Amino acid sequence: MNPLKSVPGTIISGFILAIIIIYLVGGDASPGEWSTTEKWSLTVWLHVFFGIIWIGLLYYFNFVQVPAVAAAGADTGGPGPAAINKYVAPRALWWFRWAALLTWLTGAAALEVMGVGFANAFMLKGSALIIGIGAWLGTIMLFNVWVLIWPNQKKILGIVEASEEQKAKAKVVALMASRTNTLLSIPLIMCMVGHAHSLPL
Repeated sequence: MNPLKSVPGTIISGFILAIIIIYLVGGDASPGEWSTTEKWSLTVWLHVFFGIIWIGLLYYFNFVQVPAVAAAGADTGGPGPAAINKYVAPRALWWFRWAALLTWLTGAAALEVMGVGFANAFMLKGSALIIGIGAWLGTIMLFNVWVLIWPNQKKILGIVEASEEQKAKAKVVALMASRTNTLLSIPLIMCMVGHAHSLPL
């Protein structure tokens, strides 16, 4: 069976390949004996992996899906936005919201493993200032995903019952929260890169 014919098979194969590379290049320690550096690498790797899924979907929604749905709705002779809203959006939102949560959780773990400290980052202490700002931006973005975007998208997509007036309001709230996250993602990435490369930000 070809693992590339399914998303789970592809992801599992990717992780297996990554583990093989770790063992070929990264030393002979077993997972139970991993050094702090190896634990840091694994935690940050997972944080970046989930973060790419989250931010990639955020950009997909803002740069591709929202304009495409608007164009499909305005095209009186076309198929309309029903297919996107019925088949694409719910699946994309599933990956989006869980990737957001896993990004935040692995980020919190990375703060500890890297020696920054979760509390130090969120209190913006000393050398944790730039990564702490990034952590706060990520936390606001996670809040927006679970408290503003997802509940309102459920109304828009008909997953929960809502009147036309409620749907219209939900569209505005979800869009503004999503655009806010897109805006915040830009300085967030700067904070992550700045901390990782010890830039004087």
